[in-house]
Amino acid sequence: MRWTPGGASDDVEDRRNESGGGGFQIGGRHIGLGGFLILLVLSLVFHRNFLALLGPTSGGTVARPADPARDAAEQHEKDLVSFVLDDTQKTWTQIFASRNLQYRHAKLVLFRDQIDSACGMAESATGPFYCPEDEKVYIDLGFYDELKQRFGAPGEFAQAYVIAHEIGHHVQKQLGIEGKVMRLQRQDPSSKNALSVRLELQADCMAGIWGHSTDQRDILEQGEVQQGLNAAAAVGDDRLQRMSTGRVNPDSFTHGSSAQRTQWFESGFKSGNLDSCNTFQ
Repeated sequence: MRWTPGGASDDVEDRRNESGGGGFQIGGRHIGLGGFLILLVLSLVFHRNFLALLGPTSGGTVARPADPARDAAEQHEKDLVSFVLDDTQKTWTQIFASRNLQYRHAKLVLFRDQIDSACGMAESATGPFYCPEDEKVYIDLGFYDELKQRFGAPGEFAQAYVIAHEIGHHVQKQLGIEGKVMRLQRQDPSSKNALSVRLELQADCMAGIWGHSTDQRDILEQGEVQQGLNAAAAVGDDRLQRMSTGRVNPDSFTHGSSAQRTQWFESGFKSGNLDSCNTFQ
């Protein structure tokens, strides 16, 4: 991708040197309220202050030692995230304005291992996700190594696709689509997975719309469109299930198959038009 590293987005919250979870820390491990009560009882029984074992911080997040080497190794990814986030949101600001709507910026939180979000504990193992409650995207930059090494989807545009997809969920919230889907899922729990697939495929299509914009502005280099398609295919439910269990169960899909995800990303990329992203039709 043709971009200049070094920019820092005002919408990025770098919390990589924080450890989330609330509760208390003891010996470098997190304990909850139950563990705290046990220590309190032991203190009363043995007349010793077992509470002194707790770290000085309780609730919220706990500062962790800075890791300059890892920060430096991830600097390129952080710069790329900043560029893609700002460029994606600028694109959606223009699209909303063309429809007489006002776009509200999302924030993006960088973290390591785990951190609290308004949607619960964010963990690296769950992958990048968007929380509609606080309108933030959460991502551990280590995911990009997994995307490249485990899923076979290297390249900057593959990384950019991930962010553009999550911002697609933010667009869905502002357009009222996300809220409507949540209501339908509550009304008919049996439709939860099918509606989730449609929501995710629409976010793929919206990522494609941003990709269309970058292509029109000559930001993409040769072969990078395929990187985006590879990334969409890499996280298809059928491929992930086959990798983990060796079997595929379409009834349990929540994001769509590899073929569906590439199809809808390509639909948005080719048209650049939000009207082409009606996965609910």
